[in-house]
Amino acid sequence: MTNIEIIQELYRAFREKDYDAFLRICTPDLEWIQNEGFPRGATHRGAEAVVAGVFKAFNHDWESWSFDIEQYIDAGETIIVIGRYTGCYRLSGKSFRSPAAHVYDLCDGKVCRFRQFTDTKMIWDAMN
Repeated sequence: MTNIEIIQELYRAFREKDYDAFLRICTPDLEWIQNEGFPRGATHRGAEAVVAGVFKAFNHDWESWSFDIEQYIDAGETIIVIGRYTGCYRLSGKSFRSPAAHVYDLCDGKVCRFRQFTDTKMIWDAMN
């Protein structure tokens, strides 16, 4: 698989809640860095911690949440994904759209680091 195909598989695993596939394509010591100010945002260490603290946590707060991909940029061992978050917050019923970029670093064909960049104000506005 190419690095872009690995990242495409990561998004498929997230959408389908295929956590076993996610764990297979990430290093055990994965570093997952969420944007400063992102709701419940943090730096998570370890693929299992990302499944529990990121993926499963969003199911409780959001009626809907998606990342719509517009472009993949291949920079060798780094893949940049440009897109847009959309969602509806469960408690307020408000929706939002926020541009975002995801930066993935790969080591020996596995995802070893994720960095997120987005406009968190748009997300917080939907939560209030």
